Amino acid sequence: MDVRAVLQFATFTRSLSLLLQAVLNAVIPDHEADAFMPPRTEEPLYLDSAVEWLLGGLSHWDAEHFLFIAERGYLYEHNFAFFPLFPVVLRGLAETLLWPLSGWLSVRGRLLVAVAVGNSALFLLSVVALYALSRTVLQDRRLALLSSLLYCITPANVFMTAGYSESLFAALTFGGLFLLEKGFTFRACLALSIGTAARSNGLVNIGFLLYLPSLHAISQIRVYRTATKSHFKVFHYIWVIIRLLLTSLLGTAFIALPFFAFQYYGYRTFCTPSVSLEQIPPALISLAERKGYRVPDENGPPPLWCMRPLPLLYSHIQDVYWDVGFLRYFELKQTPNFILALPMASLGIMAAYAYFIANPELCLRLGLWETGANKGLEKPTPGFFNPRVFVYIVHSTVLLIFGTLCMHVQVGKTCNHTLVEHLNSLDVINMC
Repeated sequence: MDVRAVLQFATFTRSLSLLLQAVLNAVIPDHEADAFMPPRTEEPLYLDSAVEWLLGGLSHWDAEHFLFIAERGYLYEHNFAFFPLFPVVLRGLAETLLWPLSGWLSVRGRLLVAVAVGNSALFLLSVVALYALSRTVLQDRRLALLSSLLYCITPANVFMTAGYSESLFAALTFGGLFLLEKGFTFRACLALSIGTAARSNGLVNIGFLLYLPSLHAISQIRVYRTATKSHFKVFHYIWVIIRLLLTSLLGTAFIALPFFAFQYYGYRTFCTPSVSLEQIPPALISLAERKGYRVPDENGPPPLWCMRPLPLLYSHIQDVYWDVGFLRYFELKQTPNFILALPMASLGIMAAYAYFIANPELCLRLGLWETGANKGLEKPTPGFFNPRVFVYIVHSTVLLIFGTLCMHVQVGKTCNHTLVEHLNSLDVINMC
């Protein structure tokens, strides 16, 4: 019944979001920002104007990058800040499920419909995955249900509906963490690895892979210590440690593989290009010249970042195009954006403080073992303060600190792009 209620509420909020974006996009003039706006090189078809009027609000800001990549692939250097899984999903929907509309809708029109349909379905999956994860971690049905319902009306709701990869990443991350909590390590690594192909911050999920199996290993050692004959204990200990090391090393490599494979693709595209300017449509070349965008050119010199000892295109893009770096955002003119981020930052601080006050000894032990007076992780106290929440509090706090010091704060916290933080933020709301 709870899952059905969550799905019904999530479906209602998706429908309401699509309706509101259509109305507000028609009523409110677009902000004239210096954002990525590629020219339309495809002739519009019969229904394109209607789809643009209904769903055009889903295509602004970073969504333009995803739609452009889905339509034309990776052309401009800064397109590589956006990972490929979501554009692949959009193009797949446009060329399969929506192919019958190709006589009435251009590729761009079908991609907009794919955004509305795909992200709505992915959001429903993420809600179900979050509810399952919350039930497992919190051991409290009511709190899990309330958290899932609040997730449907999160301040980041617009990004879960628009042409962003948030809903896809949330579904994969919540699902992967649920599988990891249940002990299905290989399937969890598969989900988290696919999540890294959707967003770069999927790398952060490696921390869960290192931590949760360590808890399981410690629990096994405790069982062997009390239930196994002394001359077999050493072999059991060695096997548990070897299995933990193998899981950590292989799982880490598996989750990180999509990130480094994508960086290698970017390196090959710009450092050893096989494309000449003559192969690129003139309108797109003209945009690159006006805006200073780099395009691959086999007849031109390679960019300077190719000469670095570790030529990571992603780091170069964040540095040059988005000016992301330590304390770079700490400027007086950004004070309104810090105020905008303050509510979400406050929730994160409240979560960490309240949890530490309730579990000081557990936090000092990093949650890795229990004293004899405690019941252990097998039967934790239901609710927000149980030991299983510890790793999520740490994860949220680390992201909060990193986002404040190194990111554009209104992106890092108000929009709440680091989606696993939803679990902690919503639990604080419930607790208060």
